[in-house]
Amino acid sequence: MAANKKLLVLAGDGIGPEVVGQVRRVIDWLDKRRHVSFDVSEGLCGGAALDAHGTPLKDETLAEALAADAVLFGSVGGPKWDNLPFEKKPERGLLRLRKEMDLFANLRPAMVFEALADASSLKPGLVKGLNIMIVREGTGGIYFGSPRGIETLPDGSRRGINTQVYTTAEIQRVARVAFELAGKRAKRVCSVEKANVMESGQLWREEVQALRDKSFAHIELSHMYADNCAMQLVRQPMQFDVIVTCNLFGDILSDCAAMLTGSLGMLPSASLGPLDAKTGRRHALYEPVHGSAPDIAGQGKANPLAELLSFAMLLRYSFDMGEDADLIENAVQNVLAAGVRTGDILGPGMQPVSTSAMGDAILKQLDRLAA
Repeated sequence: MAANKKLLVLAGDGIGPEVVGQVRRVIDWLDKRRHVSFDVSEGLCGGAALDAHGTPLKDETLAEALAADAVLFGSVGGPKWDNLPFEKKPERGLLRLRKEMDLFANLRPAMVFEALADASSLKPGLVKGLNIMIVREGTGGIYFGSPRGIETLPDGSRRGINTQVYTTAEIQRVARVAFELAGKRAKRVCSVEKANVMESGQLWREEVQALRDKSFAHIELSHMYADNCAMQLVRQPMQFDVIVTCNLFGDILSDCAAMLTGSLGMLPSASLGPLDAKTGRRHALYEPVHGSAPDIAGQGKANPLAELLSFAMLLRYSFDMGEDADLIENAVQNVLAAGVRTGDILGPGMQPVSTSAMGDAILKQLDRLAA
């Protein structure tokens, strides 16, 4: 791999700097042991940027993100900034990044590591070996559609309005990501909507089917209503490989799937932008699903594995470094199997380790795997 891959690190707030710090150790390990170098720069976003610059995201930091090959993000927000005006809140920095980078495809894997199968909300036999990828459309749908708002009616009562709206282009570009991912997995996609009661869902189904028939005939495609999908996720989750769905249903279903894995602290995510036809690259941001956890920030208690797994996704999807991504994922698997746990994933009779001790264990496993 070329040594000039540009990586922007935005550690953010709360436990963000602590978990990102363990990824920096793995980056150093890759440089020394795998001779893989990155052009790494750091910036501020969220509350950290507010404290330093009075804005949740400087224009210069946004420009760096747009110029980078990938962005690794920590976490954002905390009670310190809760009383700020809406436009000044730390989360606005991350939302601006997502908007300006056009990160339309949110990838949320729900993977159950064998050592954590007992921690799932379902019986171990239903989730052992589970590896689902949920592809959520991230820049359209009811969260962004118009008209929207709250209005006062002539009789003095009020009405809230949100609009679910999608176009062919919006549907097909996120479906294409799902089909391409499935092609590297089990070659199965389940498209989820409410075509029985929503015209936007009917369009979604028709456009996904049309794209599959035209360009991805080798991928098995099924369609499912969102309510049935929620039921099937807690009934027989192993039936799924890749799920593709709209912004609203993706929000709900990915949180449902998260509980199948046993801990929110184990879940990575990726947000991808459109492919540039000239350069062959796409904007991408990688972050753990967990929040900033201000209650444990600075105490060395945070679980860095979701951040490390997010970095593994970064290697796989932005830098085409599947072998190195496998090393990190296998190291996580081995560490968990050895009973090394932070407080959020403790099993009976286990003692919690610190954030840095978990990083030590990961590096030790990487040394063993790379030997």
